[in-house]
This record gives sequence, structure tokens and C-alpha cells, in this order.
Amino acid sequence: MRVNVGTIREMKRKGEPITMLTAYDYTTARLVDAAGVPLILVGDSLGMVVLGYESTIPVTLEVMLHHTKAVVRGAKNALVVGDMPFMTYHTSTEDALRNAGRFIQEAGCQAVKLEGGVNVAEKVRRIVDCGIPVMGHIGLTPQSINALGGYKIQGKTPEAAKKLLDDAIALDEAGAFAVVMETVPAPLAALITRRIGAPTIGIGAGAGCSGQVQVINDILGSYTDFIPKHAKQYARVAEVMSAAISQYHEEVKSGQFPTEAQSFPMDEAVLKGLE
Repeated sequence: MRVNVGTIREMKRKGEPITMLTAYDYTTARLVDAAGVPLILVGDSLGMVVLGYESTIPVTLEVMLHHTKAVVRGAKNALVVGDMPFMTYHTSTEDALRNAGRFIQEAGCQAVKLEGGVNVAEKVRRIVDCGIPVMGHIGLTPQSINALGGYKIQGKTPEAAKKLLDDAIALDEAGAFAVVMETVPAPLAALITRRIGAPTIGIGAGAGCSGQVQVINDILGSYTDFIPKHAKQYARVAEVMSAAISQYHEEVKSGQFPTEAQSFPMDEAVLKGLE
């Protein structure tokens, strides 16, 4: 049976750490799902790690739906969350409802994620009221990177810390089933986790959160343009891929590939009639 929002809330109640990873394609989703990870985020981070943009802002709704469909096909057990991209929920509640509905109806995921706190709480409430589970996202919100002035730690001053707490409470009261906290000081993230009922999912927010999320390209070491401080490399896939590609290239040039093992035979009599 597929993981649902009730499962995730129950995990916080029991004190069971929640794991979430990103995935952007069918093959990766199958691997993450097979590992038993309960939450898969189809993040707009694909703009950088898959499409090569400098930020998430150029990612469109159609791109997100395309990748979310692939992930849903690969994940049979995990709860799949579709990341609503820039300007798909900012203009009006009606737009937010319509676009959230497309993630559920067209892409087949089970929830959506929105960035923001107090400023999007009413939209979150309306989406939830329509039967669509919503995951919140506060702290460093990449879609607001221009307004934030760069990728900086959030909540360091008393005013900023109070704002993050208010944002988390607003999302919790609006019905968000979980709240991502990105690049938030660990003590503040732990306090927020204690103060709200919804599970918190940290990324660069310390061990006091209900769970953790990472970009899969970061933990696998396949994206090497930038390695965030909050990421741990569990493998160095880029090095393995580079070595394999180089070996293939050299074997083709030297005539070592393909061999008979990679070739298909046929009856020589068939060829005689063609000579």
C-alpha cells in the first residue's frame, strides 16, 4: 500500500525519523522507492541538477508535470510530492488550485509543495480543502532567491526567527501535512518542530527536525558544479561515470568494442545470395 499523509504524520507522533529524497526520472524513482524511502520529492531543483539552469526560476509547470509523471511511474510505494514551480501559485488562489489539480490529475502524484509561509497560508488552506495534500517550505526558498539576496542562512536574527516560527504555525494551521525547512539554524528548527503538529523535513536544518530531505544528485556525487554544506556524498557517481565513458570511448577507437559477445550472428547462407 502506498504511503499517505496519515503515515507521515504518524511517523512524527511515534518519533520515527522521516526520509525524503528527490527524484526526477523513472529509473531513479524505482531505486529510491525500492530502498523504502517513504517520501519522494520531484523538486524544481531539477532546473539546476538536470537542466543546467543557474536557479529554479526558469522551470515551468509543463516541465514539472513531465518529470513528475515519470517519477510516479517508477514509484509504487512512496508518497510522491510535486514541486509547484515559480509563478504557478503566486498570482491568485484560483491559479494555485488549478495548477495543484494538474499535478494530481495529470501527473498522478499524491501531494504538492509550495514555498512560503504566512503569505501563502490561505492558498494552502484552499488547496487542502479541495482534497489535495500540501507540503510547505520555509527558510531558504529558492524561488525567492532574488529577493533573499542569495543562498544565505535564514532566521539568524530575533525578527527573522520569529517570522519563521510564524510561517510554520500558519502552514500548520492551514492544514499542511509537513513543512520543509531549508538552511535554518538547527536550534531554531528544533524549536519549530516542537511547536507545530505537522512533521518538519530539514535540509540544512539540523537533526532536530522530524525528517531529512536531500537532492539525490548531491548525495550520489553526480552533480559537481556545487556541493552544498548540508549535503553528504555517499558515493562519487560522477567519477565512476567519467571513467566508464572514457573507457568506452577508448575501446571504440582501438577496435576493442564491440566484440562477438556484443554482436549478433546469422546464417552465412543468407549472405551468399546478397554477394
